[in-house]
Amino acid sequence: MEIPSFNALIEKSIIENWYRDALTDYKGKTLQYHDVARKIEKLHIMFENSGVTKGDKIALCGRNCANWAVAYLATLTYGAIAVPILHEFTAEQIHNIVNHSDAKILFTGDVVSTIIDPTKMPALEGIIYIPDYSLVLSRTDKLTYAREHLNEMFGKKYPKYFRQEHVHYYHEESPEQLALINYTSGTTGFSKGVMLPYRALWSNYDFALHVLGKEIKAGDNIISILPMAHMYGMAFEFTFEFLYGCHVFYLTRIPSPAIIAQAFAEVKPRIIIAVPLIIEKIIRKKVFPKIQNNRMRLLLNMPVVSKKVREKICEQVYQSFGGKLYEIIIGGAAFNQEIESFLKQIHFPYTVGYGATECAPIICYRDCYSFVQGSCGQQAYHMEVRIDSTDPVNIPGEILTKGPNVMLGYYKNEEATRQALDAEGWFHTGDLGLMDADGNVFIKGRSKNMLLSSNGQNIYPEEIEDKLNSMALVSESIVIQEGEKLVGLVHPDYDEAQSLGLNKEDIASIMEQNRQQLNEIMPSYSKVSAMRIHEEEFEKTPKKSIKRFLYQP
Repeated sequence: MEIPSFNALIEKSIIENWYRDALTDYKGKTLQYHDVARKIEKLHIMFENSGVTKGDKIALCGRNCANWAVAYLATLTYGAIAVPILHEFTAEQIHNIVNHSDAKILFTGDVVSTIIDPTKMPALEGIIYIPDYSLVLSRTDKLTYAREHLNEMFGKKYPKYFRQEHVHYYHEESPEQLALINYTSGTTGFSKGVMLPYRALWSNYDFALHVLGKEIKAGDNIISILPMAHMYGMAFEFTFEFLYGCHVFYLTRIPSPAIIAQAFAEVKPRIIIAVPLIIEKIIRKKVFPKIQNNRMRLLLNMPVVSKKVREKICEQVYQSFGGKLYEIIIGGAAFNQEIESFLKQIHFPYTVGYGATECAPIICYRDCYSFVQGSCGQQAYHMEVRIDSTDPVNIPGEILTKGPNVMLGYYKNEEATRQALDAEGWFHTGDLGLMDADGNVFIKGRSKNMLLSSNGQNIYPEEIEDKLNSMALVSESIVIQEGEKLVGLVHPDYDEAQSLGLNKEDIASIMEQNRQQLNEIMPSYSKVSAMRIHEEEFEKTPKKSIKRFLYQP
């Protein structure tokens, strides 16, 4: 397979879309592609004159915004290695990653810059403030001079105008060359820096071009909701769209469902990339209250009118996402079956994909028109997928994948690399799944989450939680094992309970009813023996998966 230069694709997009809108901070300013090019060039001049060389690590930690994206593009196109860090990490976690990655420069956002301690990152040569690229810290005279004289140096290099013909980026990179290191955790001892080569970035872009290229055009609007420091958001809310000439809008603050809904209405995105939690909240709060009444149930059960009613409901849901949508791609965690069944019933254009940071990220996908409900698609373009099972259709096994998306390994962690990548190049995901005769993959859960009953039955807590989360007043839940018994930890929907005038005893009574209803539909070995109310929301990862390890007995 011939793999072109990824940085050459960045260069080509900037030149071809010179006067198009590129990056907008929602409710803020817009950068056109030529503005992005100018900022990249200034950062290149600063890197060069401060002693940054090709192959040096440059870390970025801050909330999504146009200047974060520019700093990332400038890093790659200079030939340096990007280290995106999730801004939700604690100061200690950020220090750990900066130190472990050997980063030379750190770009920080407005909040992150107030919590970190530069003395805990002694190898850094400088910290740059993302909103205006000013220096928070400089430990070298070269960096100080380069920043103070940046405009002067830019003016000398381009005395008249900075034009398209001046855009020349580093693209001698080989497909196997390291492009970025993405950390799956910030905790000391658990930090795994996923080393992603240029071929993995290109392969994910080429996949998106293959499956979405006919449905999206240059100039289309996209909303970036997921953190760009997470590969799911990086690849499919930013990289593909930028290389394709689209206009990306960043929700620069932590987006609430109300802000997201407002942004959908104003921006009218062509595709939406989301984790299940966002879609589930919008459907439960905005849609279900309008249709879960006796009149609507009656109409939906009347064959003659139900089709028209479903079409009308679908149109209303479609408009709530902006009205210009090709499809919503959902991934990152398990999708609630009740919500999925509803979307399928009204023929809403959604699909569920599957990926991992180690694959930058895509592993499985099918578009909304050929997607099989309950699955996460089939092996993605460029990738191979198989189930490590004697009977993949009926007996779950670990999901293995191979192809150009797969990482080089974990930075400075040969043991973890050996465990994840076998001698034949298969990446062992740690997820358990089935595969039907058509190649559709159905995820059963994480292998490390699987519980074992006293009689040797495999129990997948995610399957129990999916049913529990659709029951009365349940906002979210996890199922844990205490001895031989299963216990449901439930965070109730207190807003709904308050609107119904319910007190704590009422909520406890409803949860017990939920437990009894749940056990009626679960096999004997998966019955829940007790429900325990959890007052606070469960702590979550940046992709909104519950941190299960915090709640294990």
